[in-house]
Amino acid sequence: MKHIGTLLALSLVMGRGLAAQDTSKAAAAAPAPAPTPAPAAQITVDEAAIAKAVMDRQPQDTGSAFPADVSQLICWTKVTGAGGASLHHVWFHGDTQVGDVELQVGGSPWRTWSRKTVPADWTGAWHVEIRDAAGAVLKRIDFTVGQ
Repeated sequence: MKHIGTLLALSLVMGRGLAAQDTSKAAAAAPAPAPTPAPAAQITVDEAAIAKAVMDRQPQDTGSAFPADVSQLICWTKVTGAGGASLHHVWFHGDTQVGDVELQVGGSPWRTWSRKTVPADWTGAWHVEIRDAAGAVLKRIDFTVGQ
């Protein structure tokens, strides 16, 4: 008992008060809550067209049927809600994919377009799928070449 009293007196003199301490496993820190993901952008295709040209960011000579010697076509798209995202214009001749153009969207609303060379012997049904970055089809435009 003398020793306990001596230890107690010594610890008080040295400025160390006796306190209960849990020397077992340190309490695990609670994990930080997962950040709430930002809601997915709601991209809306306001307008889309197949055209022969674009002038002043507007489609020119639009249509759904083009001559075999058209040489190139443009898919023009106006979207809202996609600022900072990307879109894809996926071009198809019949059921065969012949192009995939990634387009960066800088704001909302935003106009963008892609061009596709059309060989004179690639006549028949065509379509372009406008897709979001995840691959979801937002709009499909059907047209024909040379018929």
